Amino acid sequence: MATTTKLQPRALVRASGGPRYAVALAVDALGTGLLRPFLLLYGVTVLRLSAPATGIAMTVGVVVGLVCMPAVGRWLDRGARSTVVAASMLVRVLGVALLMATPAGDVRLFAAAALFLGIGNQAWPAAHAALVATVAHGRERDAALAAGRALRNAGLGTGALLATACLAGGTTALQALAAVTGLAYLAAAALAWSVHVHARPAATAAEERDEGPPPRMRVLLGANVIYVFCLNVPEIALPLVLVTQLHASPVWSAAIFVVNTVLVVTLQVPVTVLMSRFPRRSVLALAGVVLAASYLGFLAATSLGPGWSAPAVAAVSVVCTVGEIVYAGSATALVTALAPAHVLGRTLARFQLSTGFGLAVSPAVITALAPHGPAALWGSLATATFLSASAVAAEKDHRPTPGASRLMQSATADGDSSKERSVPY
Repeated sequence: MATTTKLQPRALVRASGGPRYAVALAVDALGTGLLRPFLLLYGVTVLRLSAPATGIAMTVGVVVGLVCMPAVGRWLDRGARSTVVAASMLVRVLGVALLMATPAGDVRLFAAAALFLGIGNQAWPAAHAALVATVAHGRERDAALAAGRALRNAGLGTGALLATACLAGGTTALQALAAVTGLAYLAAAALAWSVHVHARPAATAAEERDEGPPPRMRVLLGANVIYVFCLNVPEIALPLVLVTQLHASPVWSAAIFVVNTVLVVTLQVPVTVLMSRFPRRSVLALAGVVLAASYLGFLAATSLGPGWSAPAVAAVSVVCTVGEIVYAGSATALVTALAPAHVLGRTLARFQLSTGFGLAVSPAVITALAPHGPAALWGSLATATFLSASAVAAEKDHRPTPGASRLMQSATADGDSSKERSVPY
């Protein structure tokens, strides 16, 4: 099995789509970081909507946005790559424009804005993964996907910090942040489109049948719904437990979030490269074990006396972040490795459906379990995650046929922007 043992920044940038595409990712993430953490605040403060109405509109936007994924998958399987990435950014420009045009008290237009933002946020991960899978292969692709996640987290964190600093300006500052976000999405879309990465789809239906059907991955997709809860632990579960149950200072929650972001940015690529020595499925199962162990650690930490629980929770959060990093570095990589090339888009779309569904339901599940005590919350999460890891480890891989591997060829990243790069897949 080929492994990635050295980090070569230039090669990693090329494998990730090229310098211009990297800039597009950074600009897009910066814009998302400016607005996403404060979209609820925008609805309540600027539009004067009630908090429940704002929250429901945002949730509906995320869930309904998932409906677009089958169409995105089919579009990708027709060969589109950078065009789909750019479209996912442009649809968010429309969302921001609707947001800024929404008059105070109009929850319907705010819901429409949230819907377009949700569509873009759901479509982007699959489109990005398909583009990277087109220009990079094997373990180089895994490292490139990890680099994209690290870059995106850095942009999100920077944007959130800038937005926090601007909040003293009140509603005017929030409106300005929305405008800057729209401009950032527009610039990112132009940069992503200029890369011109395309893949040549299967020529005939007979050829598609010869390449084999899409992998079912039912166990993997079901497990992913549980795994993805870890992404909402630093943002939802830990602040909820620290503030409402342990009566700790909100500073602890902020510190945990910052440490989580810094660790993801700095360790995502090195850990993914380190784990390339082992099969992707084994690494994904290991991630589940680490996450389950961290949940049990949170359960133990919350049982400590006053003055000790908050620092213990913060310490265990590092273990949880390591599990998140291992999960993020192996899950999408495993899906792209399992998918026959001619159905890569549809396979990634199905994976994003499971991810989006898990992210949508996890806040409700966490907030429903938390009032019943630490054992109900952390014990349930630990059990479900460990069972998911066991199921992932037990499932057998169904590899793409040799023809699919033969058709998948490399594309030169970030070459002459005046020529569209087309690679067979």
